[in-house]
Amino acid sequence: MAIDKPAGMIVHGDGTGERTLTDYASDLLLAMGDGFAATDMQPLNRLDRNTTGVVLFSLDKQTQPAFDQMVIDHAFEKHYLALAEGKIDWNEKLIDKPIARDRHDSRKMRVGASGKPSQTRVKVLKRLKSRRGLPTRSYIDVELLTGRKHQIRVHLASERHPLVGDDLYGTPR
Repeated sequence: MAIDKPAGMIVHGDGTGERTLTDYASDLLLAMGDGFAATDMQPLNRLDRNTTGVVLFSLDKQTQPAFDQMVIDHAFEKHYLALAEGKIDWNEKLIDKPIARDRHDSRKMRVGASGKPSQTRVKVLKRLKSRRGLPTRSYIDVELLTGRKHQIRVHLASERHPLVGDDLYGTPR
């Protein structure tokens, strides 16, 4: 099952009791009379709270391991369209930097030698000139070659081009 996740919603519970995309998906399956799928259902991918996009759900216990193997085998590509701060001066780049937890801030990840290998391919689609008080920005296609927590956000911030509106890794508003 594929669901278009809106910005502001989390995929998994975080202990606060806030309703999640998984809760809504389960409710939908129950309303359709599929209690077994509602019980066995699991999200196959995750998106950050403020990210919009498609989240896939397995409807049985066999799908998750098969999907995980496809991820390991690089059987598909994950692309994201994003708006980054500043004028990126290269056209395409492979960012190959390990990502680790930030020991000073439990909410964050960071580039660090002790981290897990992480690769992100970035292609500039358009450079947007500053106008009417708005800063220069770059419209980019981002391909995840690995899947680490906050990978796009961490890698772009490490290149001094954080995502527009990213309060955690970017410029405070």
